[in-house]
Amino acid sequence: MARIKLTKNELKIQKDALRMYERYLPTLQLKKRQLQGEIRNVDGRRAELESRREATDKAFQAWIGVFAERGRFSPDMLRLASLRTDRANIAGVDIPVFRGAEFALAEYDLFSMPLWVDRAARNLKELALIDLEIRVVREQIELLSRELAVTTQRVNLFEKVKIPETKANIRRIRVYLGDQQTAAVVRGKIAKGKLVAVAEVGT
Repeated sequence: MARIKLTKNELKIQKDALRMYERYLPTLQLKKRQLQGEIRNVDGRRAELESRREATDKAFQAWIGVFAERGRFSPDMLRLASLRTDRANIAGVDIPVFRGAEFALAEYDLFSMPLWVDRAARNLKELALIDLEIRVVREQIELLSRELAVTTQRVNLFEKVKIPETKANIRRIRVYLGDQQTAAVVRGKIAKGKLVAVAEVGT
């Protein structure tokens, strides 16, 4: 515990500090709960996307054998042209929000390519969209988790260190000032008793 002055002025400083800690603690606790709830929601979205990706990929496995036809179709024919994201503020954290993506499909000869190429391109695009959203959602989780760690540290600092320490300081100063006041009263009574005794001897 840091050394403190045992004075009335220090008592006021400690009381003001305690009021400030007790005023900010509920705000920090609320922020912590909001972040925990938001992380649960975003993680649920991540799990849902990963499940959807697995199902889509499983359905797509039937096409993988077709890709082996030399010179017919390659996943490289589908290229990301643009990723659309917005920003949102969740409990004071700036996070990206997935809004979609545009893809460019390499030109190919419609007469020489079989009909399944269009469907394969659509399936690849669907998988790529899911992958891009998963990437954005994981970034959201990372940013929210980082803020949660900082907020939790602050809550713990206030709850377990600052508030108990300040209350102990206030008690210590009050005890000291109370002892000083009692000692002053005793000294006053002793001095008064001596004055009375001197007065009595003089008469």
